Amino acid sequence: MASPSKLRIAIVGAGIVGVSTAFFLARAGVGVRLLEAHAPAAAATGAADGAVSVASKRPGAMMNAALAGIALYRELAAQGVLDGGFVSRSTFLVAVGAAEAAVLDGHAEALASAGVEVVRHPTSALARLAPALSPEAEGAIEVRGEGHAIGYDVVRRLIRAAELTVERGVTVRNLVQSSDGGLVGLDTDRGRIEADAVVIAAGGGSAELLGLDGVLRPRRGQLLVTERAPALNAALPGAIMSARYLLSKASAKGAPVSPRGYGLVIDPLRTGQFLVGGTRENDATRPIADVEAIGHVLADAVAMVPGLAKLRLLRAFAGLRTAVVDGLPLIGRAPGGDGVFVATGFEGDGICLGPVMGRTIADALLGRPATLDLSPFDPGRFLAGRVAA
Repeated sequence: MASPSKLRIAIVGAGIVGVSTAFFLARAGVGVRLLEAHAPAAAATGAADGAVSVASKRPGAMMNAALAGIALYRELAAQGVLDGGFVSRSTFLVAVGAAEAAVLDGHAEALASAGVEVVRHPTSALARLAPALSPEAEGAIEVRGEGHAIGYDVVRRLIRAAELTVERGVTVRNLVQSSDGGLVGLDTDRGRIEADAVVIAAGGGSAELLGLDGVLRPRRGQLLVTERAPALNAALPGAIMSARYLLSKASAKGAPVSPRGYGLVIDPLRTGQFLVGGTRENDATRPIADVEAIGHVLADAVAMVPGLAKLRLLRAFAGLRTAVVDGLPLIGRAPGGDGVFVATGFEGDGICLGPVMGRTIADALLGRPATLDLSPFDPGRFLAGRVAA
């Protein structure tokens, strides 16, 4: 392994994962070229709900990664890198109806078994705990130790802290490898870029570079933002997530899932506004909000928090998140492509996992011991032999 100061690493994609990787490499003294087709955080990172959360996870690889992600956010906040950019809070999963209450009870047990701090709140306690909630709510679980961060703000802070330069408007055409499989660099619309290693963190744009058609798929999420309502905002103790959200993520085994993946999250923001989501729509091709989805989400939100009916909707927006067909992101070294690393397919978990995956990839590039097991996310399950010379 060459000394960090002599390494040349190119990163494709300036979303939260690519920028986090560049941040940790730059802090180690590595020369980084950060390439972006549009602008930093221009895609999924800029249209995310900001949840740094384990609340909707089941025990396993994604939960372990999310817990590590939350811990790193706290570390970066304590260091001053994300001071004021990460807000600690609880998430409350709320049940309406007996079926949702049953799902929620099982989920609480699963979270607790994995060591997550969970507090059950019976129906009788909800009027005092969260007076803005509908009287139809039938209990809630509080997942403690969670947080919130705005994706584009995290990206801005990391770029500034590491004094990174983002090369905007660069289209990467293909990887360039020698006849013996060694990496040479990248061909772009601005010429060849030589590199000792390449990290592909380009979301949906990763598919063409890696030959992953049919493996990566776009999934649209639609979100809403209301006007300020400080009193109503203060009447919610944290982010409110309907137990139905677990169904939209297929977290409840055998549960019916809406074709548009409707779930409900109501997030009281620091501004006094509310961020309301959302949908999980497969195979959408454009990041556009539509009236049907907006109406459905608003109706669910008002049913959960009736006071929202009095507020004006200021903005409706959508983002395309890149998902992998088996539900797990692709993270790690690409087989058959010496020096090629992949970090894509995070869907709605990119904000939570971005910094910790960036650090993990940087450690791998620097030959440092792994602090997070990436084997469940091994790109080899799809990429074997597909990185062409």
